Amino acid sequence: MATVKEYYQSQPRGMKILFALVGIGLLTILVRLATGLGATTNLSDDVPWGLWIAVDVLCGVALAAGGFSVAAAVYIFNMKKYRPIVRPAVLTAFIGYLVVVFGLFVDIGKPFSFWHPLVMWNYHSIMFEIVWCITLYTAVLALEFAPAFLERFKWEKTLNVLKKFIYPLVIAGIVLSYLHQSSLGALFLIVPQKLNHLWYSPIIPQLFFLSAIALGLAMVSLESIMGSRVFKREYEMGILQGLTKGVAIVLAIYLVVKIADLAVRGSLPLVFTSGAASFFFITEMLVGVLIPLALFARKQTRESVNGILTASSFVIVGIVMNRFNANFFTQAGTGTFYFPAILEFLVTIGLISLAILLYRLAVTYLPVFPEAERT
Repeated sequence: MATVKEYYQSQPRGMKILFALVGIGLLTILVRLATGLGATTNLSDDVPWGLWIAVDVLCGVALAAGGFSVAAAVYIFNMKKYRPIVRPAVLTAFIGYLVVVFGLFVDIGKPFSFWHPLVMWNYHSIMFEIVWCITLYTAVLALEFAPAFLERFKWEKTLNVLKKFIYPLVIAGIVLSYLHQSSLGALFLIVPQKLNHLWYSPIIPQLFFLSAIALGLAMVSLESIMGSRVFKREYEMGILQGLTKGVAIVLAIYLVVKIADLAVRGSLPLVFTSGAASFFFITEMLVGVLIPLALFARKQTRESVNGILTASSFVIVGIVMNRFNANFFTQAGTGTFYFPAILEFLVTIGLISLAILLYRLAVTYLPVFPEAERT
């Protein structure tokens, strides 16, 4: 049996880099836990939500939305052609939520009190609902992905029992996902005087949910393409084109709802009169919505792997910008300048590397792409 050192030395350069980045991230987390937020971050009472919340929570949760979207398409809407990507989509979501939970643990001022919301209920806090939904959905994802472990170790009886609960699990996942994807937007309903009204809206929960679906499907497309390249599998063009259509439809709905919302609230003039906020809003909409819609409208894009990859990448970048804008413009009015400390960057890079590493290990050692599901 190979030692840890031998296993590490046998890995390709990319895996060695990931292991190194994860190691640096874990060491940095230990420093953060030992010395506190004040000594390791540039956060303050004026700017309490920094890089970790923006990346690990607001973006991480949205990036993992492909799990419930694809599962709903297959098990609820009977779109059987997407069955081959259910397990990798659920795996991506499961790893994403594990990283979200870990990131929250690192970010909390008193990290070892992370269990308090689970037993000390505050019905009046939106965070109460978010914590419970994320906790429950992570458990649901663990059960949805469990068949891969059970197949790997040939635990047939347990696998057969779990398969009987797949539909209740999928339904629970859809409900919980809607609740916390939208609730992350609802967080900003309490700051109408602070968040620029290009983003603040009474329907911001619904806007967050719609954009999360588009982002999740685009992420599944990117994952499928990159997975095919890394593991030298054939591209599943039928599935990719279906995902592309889904992303385009959701983006079109999002665009119409967004413009209508701005118009109804009388906020359309803010698009050109809000200074830096206008620049970031226009960039976000161009990159995440308008350019991808224009690309998806072209037949050449829909029939090209590189075209789908490019358009999906625009969607991912643009909607990640949306989450960053909502988070940081909420706190911009405090007058306190914030730029992440080096340790914040190291932790964030470490958590992202951990997610990629876990995915790579899972698809290497578990039946994430079982041949039976391709027929």
